[in-house]
Amino acid sequence: MSYKYDEYLRDHIASVGKAYQWILDHFPDVAEKVKNDRYYLDIGKHDMSKYSEDEYAAYDKYFYGGNRSHKVVSDFNYAWLHHIHNNPHHWQYWVLQNDDEPEEVLEMPYRYAIEMISDWWSFSFRSGNLSEIFDWYGNHRDMKLHPKTRKVVEDILDRIKKELASKTDSDMKYELKEESTNGE
Repeated sequence: MSYKYDEYLRDHIASVGKAYQWILDHFPDVAEKVKNDRYYLDIGKHDMSKYSEDEYAAYDKYFYGGNRSHKVVSDFNYAWLHHIHNNPHHWQYWVLQNDDEPEEVLEMPYRYAIEMISDWWSFSFRSGNLSEIFDWYGNHRDMKLHPKTRKVVEDILDRIKKELASKTDSDMKYELKEESTNGE
Protein backbone atom coordinates (compact mmCIF):
# COMPACT_ATOMS: atom_id res chain seq x y z
CA MET A 1 0.00 0.00 0.00
CA SER A 2 1.19 3.47 -0.85
CA TYR A 3 1.05 6.27 1.64
CA LYS A 4 0.81 8.76 -1.24
CA TYR A 5 -2.17 7.02 -2.80
CA ASP A 6 -3.92 6.64 0.55
CA GLU A 7 -3.37 10.36 1.19
CA TYR A 8 -4.68 11.22 -2.29
CA LEU A 9 -7.83 9.13 -1.73
CA ARG A 10 -8.56 10.77 1.63
CA ASP A 11 -7.99 14.24 0.17
CA HIS A 12 -10.04 13.52 -2.94
CA ILE A 13 -13.02 12.15 -1.03
CA ALA A 14 -12.88 15.10 1.39
CA SER A 15 -12.69 17.56 -1.52
CA VAL A 16 -15.67 15.92 -3.24
CA GLY A 17 -17.56 16.29 0.03
CA LYS A 18 -16.62 19.99 0.24
CA ALA A 19 -17.70 20.66 -3.34
CA TYR A 20 -20.94 18.73 -2.82
CA GLN A 21 -21.72 20.55 0.43
CA TRP A 22 -20.94 23.91 -1.20
CA ILE A 23 -23.51 23.17 -3.90
CA LEU A 24 -26.14 22.08 -1.39
CA ASP A 25 -25.46 25.09 0.88
CA HIS A 26 -25.68 27.61 -1.96
CA PHE A 27 -28.59 26.10 -3.88
CA PRO A 28 -31.40 24.95 -1.54
CA ASP A 29 -33.48 23.72 -4.48
CA VAL A 30 -30.66 21.35 -5.45
CA ALA A 31 -30.39 20.16 -1.84
CA GLU A 32 -34.12 19.44 -1.82
CA LYS A 33 -33.99 17.52 -5.12
CA VAL A 34 -30.97 15.49 -3.95
CA LYS A 35 -32.67 14.71 -0.64
CA ASN A 36 -35.78 13.47 -2.46
CA ASP A 37 -33.89 11.46 -5.10
CA ARG A 38 -34.62 7.75 -4.66
CA TYR A 39 -30.94 7.08 -5.40
CA TYR A 40 -29.81 9.27 -2.51
CA LEU A 41 -26.65 7.93 -0.85
CA ASP A 42 -24.08 9.23 1.60
CA ILE A 43 -21.50 11.38 -0.25
CA GLY A 44 -18.89 10.04 2.18
CA LYS A 45 -19.09 6.75 0.26
CA HIS A 46 -17.81 8.43 -2.89
CA ASP A 47 -15.20 6.31 -4.73
CA MET A 48 -15.13 3.58 -2.07
CA SER A 49 -14.50 1.04 -4.85
CA LYS A 50 -10.99 2.51 -5.19
CA TYR A 51 -10.18 0.68 -1.95
CA SER A 52 -11.30 -2.64 -3.45
CA GLU A 53 -9.01 -5.44 -4.55
CA ASP A 54 -10.13 -4.81 -8.14
CA GLU A 55 -8.88 -1.21 -8.14
CA TYR A 56 -6.53 -0.27 -5.33
CA ALA A 57 -3.21 -1.84 -6.40
CA ALA A 58 -3.70 -1.00 -10.07
CA TYR A 59 -4.43 2.67 -9.32
CA ASP A 60 -1.56 2.85 -6.84
CA LYS A 61 0.97 1.38 -9.30
CA TYR A 62 -0.30 3.48 -12.21
CA PHE A 63 -0.20 6.82 -10.41
CA TYR A 64 2.50 6.26 -7.76
CA GLY A 65 4.55 3.27 -8.94
CA GLY A 66 7.00 5.16 -11.09
CA ASN A 67 6.45 3.26 -14.33
CA ARG A 68 3.88 2.83 -17.04
CA SER A 69 4.79 -0.60 -18.32
CA HIS A 70 2.32 -2.45 -20.52
CA LYS A 71 1.20 -4.55 -17.52
CA VAL A 72 0.72 -1.50 -15.27
CA VAL A 73 -1.34 0.27 -17.94
CA SER A 74 -3.37 -2.85 -18.72
CA ASP A 75 -4.09 -3.47 -15.03
CA PHE A 76 -5.11 0.16 -14.62
CA ASN A 77 -7.45 -0.05 -17.63
CA TYR A 78 -9.25 -3.00 -16.04
CA ALA A 79 -9.41 -1.17 -12.71
CA TRP A 80 -10.82 1.93 -14.44
CA LEU A 81 -13.42 -0.20 -16.22
CA HIS A 82 -14.38 -1.73 -12.86
CA HIS A 83 -14.55 1.74 -11.34
CA ILE A 84 -16.86 3.30 -13.92
CA HIS A 85 -19.11 0.22 -13.90
CA ASN A 86 -19.46 0.37 -10.11
CA ASN A 87 -19.81 4.12 -9.58
CA PRO A 88 -22.90 5.71 -11.11
CA HIS A 89 -21.51 9.23 -10.69
CA HIS A 90 -19.43 8.60 -13.85
CA TRP A 91 -21.11 9.44 -17.14
CA GLN A 92 -19.68 6.26 -18.71
CA TYR A 93 -21.85 4.19 -16.35
CA TRP A 94 -24.93 5.48 -18.20
CA VAL A 95 -23.82 4.60 -21.74
CA LEU A 96 -25.55 1.37 -22.72
CA GLN A 97 -23.70 -0.73 -25.29
CA ASN A 98 -26.28 -2.91 -27.00
CA ASP A 99 -25.49 -6.02 -29.02
CA ASP A 100 -27.63 -5.33 -32.06
CA GLU A 101 -28.80 -1.78 -31.51
CA PRO A 102 -26.90 1.49 -31.45
CA GLU A 103 -25.58 2.57 -28.08
CA GLU A 104 -28.00 4.44 -25.89
CA VAL A 105 -27.12 7.23 -23.48
CA LEU A 106 -29.39 7.03 -20.44
CA GLU A 107 -30.42 9.93 -18.25
CA MET A 108 -28.46 10.06 -14.99
CA PRO A 109 -30.49 10.31 -11.81
CA TYR A 110 -30.21 13.87 -10.48
CA ARG A 111 -28.23 12.96 -7.39
CA TYR A 112 -25.50 11.26 -9.45
CA ALA A 113 -25.25 14.24 -11.79
CA ILE A 114 -24.62 16.46 -8.75
CA GLU A 115 -22.05 13.99 -7.41
CA MET A 116 -20.35 13.94 -10.85
CA ILE A 117 -20.08 17.74 -10.83
CA SER A 118 -18.73 17.59 -7.27
CA ASP A 119 -16.17 15.00 -8.38
CA TRP A 120 -14.98 17.25 -11.20
CA TRP A 121 -15.02 20.34 -8.99
CA SER A 122 -13.07 18.63 -6.20
CA PHE A 123 -9.83 19.26 -8.09
CA SER A 124 -10.60 22.99 -8.10
CA PHE A 125 -11.18 22.83 -4.35
CA ARG A 126 -7.81 21.13 -3.87
CA SER A 127 -5.99 23.75 -5.95
CA GLY A 128 -7.87 26.69 -4.40
CA ASN A 129 -9.00 27.96 -7.83
CA LEU A 130 -12.73 27.27 -7.84
CA SER A 131 -13.06 28.45 -11.45
CA GLU A 132 -10.91 25.66 -12.93
CA ILE A 133 -13.95 23.45 -13.42
CA PHE A 134 -15.33 25.69 -16.20
CA ASP A 135 -12.27 25.28 -18.43
CA TRP A 136 -12.16 21.57 -17.60
CA TYR A 137 -15.78 21.11 -18.65
CA GLY A 138 -15.21 23.16 -21.80
CA ASN A 139 -12.37 20.82 -22.73
CA HIS A 140 -14.44 17.69 -22.00
CA ARG A 141 -17.81 18.70 -23.43
CA ASP A 142 -17.73 15.80 -25.87
CA MET A 143 -18.55 13.30 -23.11
CA LYS A 144 -21.72 11.35 -23.78
CA LEU A 145 -24.50 12.78 -21.65
CA HIS A 146 -28.24 12.39 -22.07
CA PRO A 147 -29.70 15.76 -23.14
CA LYS A 148 -31.56 16.11 -19.81
CA THR A 149 -28.40 15.28 -17.86
CA ARG A 150 -26.39 17.79 -19.92
CA LYS A 151 -29.02 20.42 -19.16
CA VAL A 152 -28.72 19.71 -15.41
CA VAL A 153 -24.90 19.80 -15.58
CA GLU A 154 -24.75 23.03 -17.55
CA ASP A 155 -27.43 24.68 -15.40
CA ILE A 156 -25.55 23.83 -12.18
CA LEU A 157 -22.21 24.91 -13.65
CA ASP A 158 -23.77 28.19 -14.79
CA ARG A 159 -25.24 28.77 -11.34
CA ILE A 160 -21.89 28.02 -9.70
CA LYS A 161 -20.15 30.45 -12.06
CA LYS A 162 -22.67 33.19 -11.25
CA GLU A 163 -22.39 32.56 -7.51
CA LEU A 164 -18.59 32.67 -7.65
CA ALA A 165 -18.70 35.87 -9.72
CA SER A 166 -20.83 37.51 -7.03
CA LYS A 167 -18.14 36.85 -4.40
CA THR A 168 -15.09 38.99 -3.76
CA ASP A 169 -11.65 37.39 -3.56
CA SER A 170 -11.65 37.79 0.22
CA ASP A 171 -15.12 36.15 0.45
CA MET A 172 -13.80 33.15 -1.50
CA LYS A 173 -10.61 32.86 0.56
CA TYR A 174 -12.73 32.95 3.72
CA GLU A 175 -15.09 30.31 2.32
CA LEU A 176 -12.23 28.05 1.26
CA LYS A 177 -10.55 28.46 4.64
CA GLU A 178 -13.84 27.72 6.40
CA GLU A 179 -14.35 24.65 4.19
CA SER A 180 -10.92 23.27 5.01
CA THR A 181 -11.39 23.66 8.75
CA ASN A 182 -15.04 22.53 8.95
CA GLY A 183 -15.13 19.91 6.23
CA GLU A 184 -12.50 17.49 7.48
